[in-house]
Amino acid sequence: MKNGEKSLAQIRALLTAQQASQILELFSALQPYDQAELVSMLAPEERWQVLHLLPDETLASIFEELDAELVAEIVEELEEERVSRVLCEMSSDDVVDLLAELEEEQAEELLELMEAEDAREVKSLLTYPENTAGRLMTNEYVTLKSDWTAEEALRRLRKEAPGAETIYYLYVTDNQEKLVGVVSLRELIVAAADTPIANIMSENVVFVSAEVDQEEAARLIERYDFLALPVVDENQRLVGIVTVDDVIDVLEDEATEDFSRLAAIEGITEVSDLRVPAYQAAFKRLPWLVLLMFFGFISGNIIARFEKTLEAVAILAIFIPLIADMAGNTGTQSLAVVVRGLAVTEFRPRDFLWLLRREAGVGLIIGTVSGLLIALLTYLWQGNIWLGFVLGFSLWLTLFVSTMSGAVVPLILNYFKIDPAVASGPFITTINDIIGLTIYFSVATAFISFLVP
Repeated sequence: MKNGEKSLAQIRALLTAQQASQILELFSALQPYDQAELVSMLAPEERWQVLHLLPDETLASIFEELDAELVAEIVEELEEERVSRVLCEMSSDDVVDLLAELEEEQAEELLELMEAEDAREVKSLLTYPENTAGRLMTNEYVTLKSDWTAEEALRRLRKEAPGAETIYYLYVTDNQEKLVGVVSLRELIVAAADTPIANIMSENVVFVSAEVDQEEAARLIERYDFLALPVVDENQRLVGIVTVDDVIDVLEDEATEDFSRLAAIEGITEVSDLRVPAYQAAFKRLPWLVLLMFFGFISGNIIARFEKTLEAVAILAIFIPLIADMAGNTGTQSLAVVVRGLAVTEFRPRDFLWLLRREAGVGLIIGTVSGLLIALLTYLWQGNIWLGFVLGFSLWLTLFVSTMSGAVVPLILNYFKIDPAVASGPFITTINDIIGLTIYFSVATAFISFLVP
């Protein structure tokens, strides 16, 4: 039995026996993530009983680990006064995530119940647009002044650290709160007590504007292996920091969203969305499927237009699935590589031609190898060299064009500032089916005189 299932069984047994003290003891022995996982596994009635036993600090830690949608459900089960106390124990950025899931009226009521200073910090974050660094950041951090000594900075750190999100990086600001430098905790600890902060700080600070997309902030932290990233306003004043734990959530959500779009599934942006009911999941998939169904009629129409060619050389029908499948497969491969590349790297205009040349080379190599192979196998199977040529040449040209389409479509979308992930795999596959069938039957029709006995 897994640890989570074992703990769940223990909790249920203790609830039945009404052993509140032992429930608290069991929870205190777990990490916040494991506590949250256990709470999410409980039935609503069981969850209600357990949450009423936990202290506010523990509940705040659990809320910070749980999905915001589940927290929103739990909040509705608790008294507003207790919720406000728990929110005051949470990091401001986690409170913002929670309030975003609530009805506006309910969110405002909770803000009014919070302590004035905590509510003010949360409201300041809510002023930034969704999916920006400003909305993602926390304003719980420690700042230093360049004219302080290391000893003075450590005294400030001891005082402010308990309420800070992280203290691994300490940011230096001037009298106007403008960001001028950064000091690592390690540098501060090893410095002599009388060393001025100006002597140990780095003035080369990587930062982002509060208005930039949260994914850009996440990529900077990923690129430089930071634990936190400072966020400034239009006047270069430090207004918050983005921490690595929030970045992990952003990258996970972005990856989930991109993969769902590649699979032509709209609306899935979080792993938790995989738990939605069947009817909701179906409606997220239907729009693209209905559209692709109409594209399927185009493929059928192409085959109908070449009906005479099929009547003359019926064996051509055997290879329709092969041509269509290979076209779709190679296009999807190219699409996945390009979309992933655009997601994790900064794409520059000069990269466009280089990537096109590379994918053209890939298409030619794949097409040549596959074309020669299918031509040889067809000749050995059917004993007709012209049939082998038609299949080999059609497959070569189809794979080249399909590879290029899989690369060009997301590049064009990216050029026009449209998320390239919307060029879904099924969409590219269907388009390449149409291209492949058109090429196949056009080549077969051109060489019909050599194919007919």
